Amino acid sequence: MKTIAQIAAELQGYDPQALSVADVHAFLQRLVEPVVATQEVGLFQALGRVLARDVISPISVPSHDNSAMDGYALAGAELVAGQPLTLRVAGSAFAGKPWAGAVARGACVRIMTGAVLPAGLDTVVPQEFTTDAGNGCIRIAADTLKPGDNRRFKGEDLMQGRVALAPGEWLGPAALGLLASLGLETVPVFRRLRVAYFSTGDEILSPGDPPREAAVYDSNRYTVFGMLSRLGVEVIDMGVVRDDPALLEAALRAAAQRADAIITSGGVSVGEADHMRAMMQQLGDMAFWRIAMRPGRPMAVGRIARARASRPAGQQEDAAAPDPGAALLFGLPGNPVAVMVTFLAFVRPALLRMMACTRPAPPLLRAISTEALRKKAGRTEYQRGSVSTAPDGTLHVRTTGNQGSGVLRSMVQANGLIVLHHDQGPVAVGDPVDVMLLDGVL
Repeated sequence: MKTIAQIAAELQGYDPQALSVADVHAFLQRLVEPVVATQEVGLFQALGRVLARDVISPISVPSHDNSAMDGYALAGAELVAGQPLTLRVAGSAFAGKPWAGAVARGACVRIMTGAVLPAGLDTVVPQEFTTDAGNGCIRIAADTLKPGDNRRFKGEDLMQGRVALAPGEWLGPAALGLLASLGLETVPVFRRLRVAYFSTGDEILSPGDPPREAAVYDSNRYTVFGMLSRLGVEVIDMGVVRDDPALLEAALRAAAQRADAIITSGGVSVGEADHMRAMMQQLGDMAFWRIAMRPGRPMAVGRIARARASRPAGQQEDAAAPDPGAALLFGLPGNPVAVMVTFLAFVRPALLRMMACTRPAPPLLRAISTEALRKKAGRTEYQRGSVSTAPDGTLHVRTTGNQGSGVLRSMVQANGLIVLHHDQGPVAVGDPVDVMLLDGVL
């Protein structure tokens, strides 16, 4: 495990007081290590988990050639260009009840979607493309279809013995359905990540506390809880910790024992009343950054060592417990929007890496700005935006108003973040900009 100093030495031009967003990502890529412990869970418990091993398909899906339509199965060789075709209906095939008889030339079989194609038949004409020819026959107009139309091949989804899903795949609804289609009851996944979080500051009130002068209600615990819950990690809420060195030390030590990662908000600047920064330095291997970004300039990252807990003789180790060693610590700013932006920009990708998830992040989309945006080159800005589709199908975006780092309402109104990159300057009306959509993330 590399130290903070060793990682910093690998990055050309590393300056903790003037880091670009790209520098932060490069640093975290070296700092974060994926979990290794695995579990076998049922499919209903697998949503949002990360696959730990290859899943090899035990069967072919579909298991036979079958019909993609309700209609009539026939031999494609009987179709002649420019000529209609009349066929006698020999019987019916249903999903789960295949037609077992022989089909003579000049005959067809009534077939339902998903039903196995009878031997010798390779084409399906949809029911609506046929007419009743009387005497148990149907008529197909000339050039209605081609041989092989509306036929699903055996194994066209998955062939027996092939890899169905690879390690690192995030198991969403489609993946659960795929696993179920293979007849699997359980799936191997990496253990669930444990993340502890707390807010710091004497000025912080919890909902339900009576108001007092110069105090603010804590929104950060709730936004962080929501963002962590969306990730599917085990969330450990440790409340609000006052600006007292003994309390801060106890909270950090307890969080390190219980969690793989710790998230704090507030106390990472250089204010005289901020004891968190000193306590982080005392307990862990830490870096304190000033990032060239807006909002969210101050941030701390590092590790807090955990003591190895002793177990009674004969008791097995908890497979879901944090690995021995150290807990990763993210010290975020105190302003509400800055907390959310730094979480989305840095913490969320780092936690996904810790979860051993290899699915790439969704790409940024291009949208046309409907307003002029002030921007200084030399920093990355994340402005809250409202993205919409114009009549011509292009994406348009506007800001949601006041972009102050404490204006949480503007985040509620946003469905995306306008990402103005490090070297980018002011934006004029009609200029294209990059947008990070928030649907499914917030």
